[in-house]
Amino acid sequence: MQDFRKAPLLRTLATTAMLGAGAVATSGLALVPNVAAAETFTSTVDLVKKVMPAVVTIEIKKQANDQEMAQMGMPQDFPFEFFQRRFGMPDMGPGPNGQGQQMQRPEITGLGTGFIIQKDGHIVTNAHVVDGAESVKVTFSDGSTADAKVIGEDKATDIAVVKVDTDKDLPTVGFGDSQTAQVGEPVVAIGNPFGLGTSVSTGIVSAKGRDLKSGPFDNYIQTDAAINKGNSGGPLFDAQGEVIGMNTAILSPTGGSVGIGFSVPSDTIKGVVADLQNDGTVKRGFLGVQIQPVSEDIAAALGLDKPEGVLVADVSSDTPAKKAGLKRGDIIVGVDGKPMKEPRDLTRAIGSDAPGTEVQLSLLRANKPLTLSVTLDERPTEKTKS
Repeated sequence: MQDFRKAPLLRTLATTAMLGAGAVATSGLALVPNVAAAETFTSTVDLVKKVMPAVVTIEIKKQANDQEMAQMGMPQDFPFEFFQRRFGMPDMGPGPNGQGQQMQRPEITGLGTGFIIQKDGHIVTNAHVVDGAESVKVTFSDGSTADAKVIGEDKATDIAVVKVDTDKDLPTVGFGDSQTAQVGEPVVAIGNPFGLGTSVSTGIVSAKGRDLKSGPFDNYIQTDAAINKGNSGGPLFDAQGEVIGMNTAILSPTGGSVGIGFSVPSDTIKGVVADLQNDGTVKRGFLGVQIQPVSEDIAAALGLDKPEGVLVADVSSDTPAKKAGLKRGDIIVGVDGKPMKEPRDLTRAIGSDAPGTEVQLSLLRANKPLTLSVTLDERPTEKTKS
């Protein structure tokens, strides 16, 4: 059975327990310039020396939730009711609120990875690394530590920004262009696997545009660089020492690396991070249609050469789509000149634009080309906490 897992935290409670997670616009502060925009490293050693100071370990503490307690073999009523049933212990009686007494949920520690993008202390990591964190501590490459606060997190893309207060300039890394990354090119992953400490692994870009069905904006870079639990939030570097991805998930029957890891592409990270830095939230464009793929039968009926495009199955009332004149049965084939081959292309294209953006939709209606101008609203369910 295939098992999509986040490259999750290494959590500890008394004895160490590894917990695997389940299956897997822009405004604000300017991102840092690329640290090696014109330089291609011929040695992995030189590349690592350059970027390693900007990679950090992130440690969080939180109370275990139901899923985490179950993964550790603890029932939700642990410990009083559990021990009463198992060992015949006497009833402790009602608590102050009249309910049965329960001990506070156990505190767990999680370890992940992050990378510094601004010298003032802004750090990027995975949202699932800091989800529910009551405290966040960052350990730098020189062994020094600092408390951090979560600026914002976007669960739809599994991206978060945390910040440490600092009175000195921190080392940074810059973003590369994930769109121009090529299958087969070498990459370097840096992270904190299994809590061992900062570690380096190498590989290649195995594939691009992978959809793990974990969310509407899936567009992962696949790599065979070793990614394990604790690598979550760590950077994936190209040969120029630029971040082209953030290591986030693995495909594994065992929970360990089998050479199939997935990274959020830098082109996604940049836009989300800018929004999170601005106000801790991500605002995405909203069209207001229900969509489905163009099947071979539909393509044949309409005389299309191949089953491509996005079929509008329904148009919601009082939405940008309705106001612009979209109709059920329309086939969206392009947004601002960019081809839309399948539904997730449209979801990502609309979601990457800010509310209020005017976009040009290229359609086929009754097998005739048509262009409509639509001003997007804000996607109503995509607000994230700050």
